[in-house]
Amino acid sequence: QVQLEESGGGLVQSGGSLRLSCAASGSIFSIIAMAWYRQAPGNERELVARITDNDATTYADSVKGRFTISRDNAKNTVYLQMNNLEPGDTAVYYCNSDVLVDPEGYLDLWGQGTSVTVSS
Repeated sequence: QVQLEESGGGLVQSGGSLRLSCAASGSIFSIIAMAWYRQAPGNERELVARITDNDATTYADSVKGRFTISRDNAKNTVYLQMNNLEPGDTAVYYCNSDVLVDPEGYLDLWGQGTSVTVSS
């Protein structure tokens, strides 16, 4: 079984920081890309940040300069460092990964989500 598991969410005051982690487990041949999405109540799920297997990164305009995505290939783990958090960052954050596995081949995986709440 291949799955993603997020951690690191919680309650933080405006201006504070959190670091989210997402670990991929199972028999994985290759991780093509890993990303973080978020979804606030009543809103559509949106891409927050993405990192490819060659370390190219993409950020949503709303988080650029405040969030940093990184990966540890040896641990099959992606991180999202969130600084200067704002109430608008409140959402459930989901890890997403494009992976190659045996025998399925290409899979698009989603974690269960971790909740982030930023108080004013």
